[in-house]
Amino acid sequence: MSGTAITEESKVKQNKLSRLVAAAACAVSLAGVHAAAAPMKTVTMMVGGIDKQIYLPYQLAQDLGFFKKYGVNMVLSTEQEGGIGAEDAMVSGQVDMAGAWYVHTIDFQQHGKAVVDIVQLSGAPGERILCTRQSGVKTPADWKGKSVGVTDLGSGTDDLTLYLAARYGLSTKDFTRVGVGAGPTLIGAMQHGRVACAMTTQPTVNAVEKMGIGHSTIDLATGPGVNKWLGGYWPTAAVLARADWVKAHPKTTQAVVDAMVETMHWIHTHSAEQIADNLPKDFVSNPLSSKAEYVRALNEDKGQFLPDGLMPAGGPQTVYQVEKLAGKIRKPVDLAVTYDNTYAEKANAMLKAAAK
Repeated sequence: MSGTAITEESKVKQNKLSRLVAAAACAVSLAGVHAAAAPMKTVTMMVGGIDKQIYLPYQLAQDLGFFKKYGVNMVLSTEQEGGIGAEDAMVSGQVDMAGAWYVHTIDFQQHGKAVVDIVQLSGAPGERILCTRQSGVKTPADWKGKSVGVTDLGSGTDDLTLYLAARYGLSTKDFTRVGVGAGPTLIGAMQHGRVACAMTTQPTVNAVEKMGIGHSTIDLATGPGVNKWLGGYWPTAAVLARADWVKAHPKTTQAVVDAMVETMHWIHTHSAEQIADNLPKDFVSNPLSSKAEYVRALNEDKGQFLPDGLMPAGGPQTVYQVEKLAGKIRKPVDLAVTYDNTYAEKANAMLKAAAK
């Protein structure tokens, strides 16, 4: 074969190869366009007080970009004082999910509604019971004859108050529960002597102590605290959804849990100051608390957040006992269907594999 023929054959092969490479590049480019054009799944979630420190993982997941990372366009909202609660908005279909306490799954089951906890964020309520110095209260037994502030009658803080009272031998006739909300309304109730004690979270705790109105008497914000006062881990902040919604949207459910579990890993491996730096400025610095005070409080209570999004062993039983002593259990309860660890387990396995 002549050199000219060889050259022509080489050119043909080269041109063919070039066309194949160009075609492949075009295909990759089009795939990228289609991927970029594919709409993200929009999910709506209402949180029971999104600026409260106990509920910080939801906004943190948003601000760290983890929802978008897993293909979710998360639309967060927060319940307003006097408005519909996050869990009620979820169960009525106004939003897809609720950032709320695990206990609501039990409450809803009592009313024939199937709600499931798909990822557990905390193992303690994050609450502290503040008492005025003149009250002389050291344990719930000292509430006898006094008024104790809760967020609202029938709320999670009300249930905890009833449970603590029962553990220390008091009935509802021995003391008075008063709905005082949080923030300025709670502070005003303590200042004016309407209540001797009140249950609340950060940043209200810090504001009350800074103003000298009261001090933290009962710690329900850390593992040791809940084990001492409640007899075990008491899972609270979680992502709740209707069981039928979860069944109809398994991939979207998994994506939301992936984002939340990665957030819990991030919280576990970063300092309180780093967490505060990644939250909205008005969450960490406001009339109730300076950023430095917020960080100090978070350092104290950071242990409430679970690193893996899994329901703590025995947690549902402890919550059930609280509800039972509070007089909320009127029908048999199937705890096994109130939470589902499988989504968090898959998320943890995925993150572990990605880290290798």
